[in-house]
Amino acid sequence: MQEVIRGLLRGAKRGVMTSKQGRNFYKGNRTGSMGRHTKHGGYTIDMDKVRTFVVPDLSACEFKPYVSRRSTKFKTDPPTAEHYAAKE
Repeated sequence: MQEVIRGLLRGAKRGVMTSKQGRNFYKGNRTGSMGRHTKHGGYTIDMDKVRTFVVPDLSACEFKPYVSRRSTKFKTDPPTAEHYAAKE
């Protein structure tokens, strides 16, 4: 607790805190746990905690993943207040 009060009096550091800094603070890396530690020093993965992503079937999709470099460039003017008023 003294370190916190001493830090408040001295002012905060200006840099971004990394996971390696700080004695009384655990930043982590936002991954969460995927299982639990066993009493023998191992790790058991719990499949209910593992992130799974549901991807739709894209075999019939006609979209392409990238834009061709040969596509024509076009420029549009930024919208104005009249543009938004005309939509109502």
